[in-house]
Amino acid sequence: MAITYIEVDGGKLAVEVEGKGPLIVCSPGLGDTRDAYAALAARLVAAGYRVACVDLRGHGDSTANFKRYGDEPTSEDYLTVIKELGGGPAVLVGASMSAGASVIAAGRQPDQVAGLVLLAPFLRNGGSNLMFWILRIALWWPWGPYIWRSYATTLWPGLGNKARERAASSTKLLTRPGRWGAFHATVVGANHDVAVAPWLGRTQAPALVVIGDADPDWTDPLVEAKWVASNFTDAETITVPGVGHAPMFEKPDAVAPGLLRFLERIKFNKTGDLTAATADVGSS
Repeated sequence: MAITYIEVDGGKLAVEVEGKGPLIVCSPGLGDTRDAYAALAARLVAAGYRVACVDLRGHGDSTANFKRYGDEPTSEDYLTVIKELGGGPAVLVGASMSAGASVIAAGRQPDQVAGLVLLAPFLRNGGSNLMFWILRIALWWPWGPYIWRSYATTLWPGLGNKARERAASSTKLLTRPGRWGAFHATVVGANHDVAVAPWLGRTQAPALVVIGDADPDWTDPLVEAKWVASNFTDAETITVPGVGHAPMFEKPDAVAPGLLRFLERIKFNKTGDLTAATADVGSS
């Protein structure tokens, strides 16, 4: 699949686009790459959607020379991709940090966002403020890559033995020349209590919350998912058993049916773009 590069904020975002139809923009979690969506994107394309998978700033095939990193820049990237691909409204799919960024994007330009799919979402910081700062120190160079690799190995229990391989390959990408600094800047810029919190309860787009019941980032993932859903007037939740912090990557077959049902609740306007079917949706 050919990569399209979109210039923004001094760098270039790597975007893969496939399919025809209503636009869905997918952004992965911190430290991960767009291929985490490959299997799920294939199912969406087969169902008649156009899917754009984006690498985070400094990650994957995106460059590492952006001026800013974190929640707010990622929210801007969602909106930039929509604009560059012909305009919205579009459905935003975000994992972990990107889920919070998608909420910001929906709040800033509601006319461009018809729905939100929040996978293992971070809409608030996990743990205490002390842990927030300890993490940033722990990931400093030169010891940071070793700590990140060890931590990442625990993130995807649904992958079994392949979780270790994924952690090794993703960490290797992050340690290419100039990359670790961009990654650490993203960690520092991902302060959800500051960036995401002002937008909670203010977005009107329907939301689908997808949580793995074995997600190690939360003491009780189901309680966190319930709290996330409570911030939307129209939300539903899917729980995926045995899955951790990347449900779409660990068990795409378990995520796809519920996601496709959610997308069916979003109507098309006369030009083929997506519009939220607010009159036809309920909450759960």
